[in-house]
Amino acid sequence: MITLKGYRRENGSWGIRNHLLVIPTSVCASETASRIAALVPGAVAIPHQHGCCQVGADYRQTVRTLVGFGRNPNVGAVLVVGLGCEGIQPAVVAGQIRESGKRVETVIIQECGGTLKAIAKGAELCAELAREIGAQQREDFDVSELVLGLECGGSDPTSGIAANPSVGKASNLLIDAGGTSILSETTELIGAEHLVAARCVTKELADRLVFMVKRIEDKSISYGVDLRGTQPTPGNIEGGLTTIEEKSLGCVYKAGDKPVVGVLEYAESVDPANKGLYFMDTPGEDIDSITGMVAGGAQIVVFTTGRGTPTGCPIAPVVKVTGNPDTYAKMTDNIDINAGKVITGEANLDQLGREIFDCLLKVANGDLTKAESLGHKEFGIYRIGDTF
Repeated sequence: MITLKGYRRENGSWGIRNHLLVIPTSVCASETASRIAALVPGAVAIPHQHGCCQVGADYRQTVRTLVGFGRNPNVGAVLVVGLGCEGIQPAVVAGQIRESGKRVETVIIQECGGTLKAIAKGAELCAELAREIGAQQREDFDVSELVLGLECGGSDPTSGIAANPSVGKASNLLIDAGGTSILSETTELIGAEHLVAARCVTKELADRLVFMVKRIEDKSISYGVDLRGTQPTPGNIEGGLTTIEEKSLGCVYKAGDKPVVGVLEYAESVDPANKGLYFMDTPGEDIDSITGMVAGGAQIVVFTTGRGTPTGCPIAPVVKVTGNPDTYAKMTDNIDINAGKVITGEANLDQLGREIFDCLLKVANGDLTKAESLGHKEFGIYRIGDTF
């Protein structure tokens, strides 16, 4: 049994951070939300470009993402900021977050009488919320309550040879301890989807996963681009990856070798009663992908990168791993773990997997990742429709 220290939430989940989150429901409220958060130490805003003139599944996905961030266990309390006339109404977002049991307040710019009055009211509410969650104490909880997001980006051949397999070992260790991992990036299953589908615990899950891959392929073809047999990312090409299939075969190593117990739409929540390995339909774009997994309940993310990337997240620590020794030497400000030791023969995959797992436990107990210490708070919502 592995015990961690965290914050117990009203719905029984556990946070490894205790953020006060300021959520704008639309682009029109994003600047005001950012200014409110800047006035209260510890508050973090998630400005974005969306929230109005969205329809159908695209509208629902954006709502699900904002609500998922508010409901994430790493968030202790929430302020929802709206303009008042946007498509995604503040009461909708606040109401769904409030169902988790945590305290949620709202500020409507039009009802306050403009930006300055809304900032004043928001800062007053945030200060109160900050004092309230600041009094919360960390308590013991079991590692089985941890949900890990798996991400890779800025890849090169060392990602598939060293970094991703090492992360797969760490994911196995977490699942063996009763925890949960989420594999993401649908575009990076192309050419390897049959391997992951074969690990699904039911045919229905396997069919759903294959459908998601075909759906994204069909979408790219509708834009005049066939992803199979190509490598659309310049950095991956320069790094030495020739096709999306080649990248996919390296990407799926992050999932270890455990059965797939669930297949999720973007930002859909994992089932706390059904622990194990999940797949989530996210884009290959790193920030949008991380956002989806965190909205789905991940409290922590491990991110492999061959070429190096500084990306973080507003509410979840992101642990960076590189399989490229040169990248580790050049980007020590950003990279937490050097899996390039596998390349140089200083360690094997099992040893690196254990090192990554131990790092995740330390971060869960409060150690800062390099992305956190540098203040990286990248946030992006995956859009699946047009703005009308």
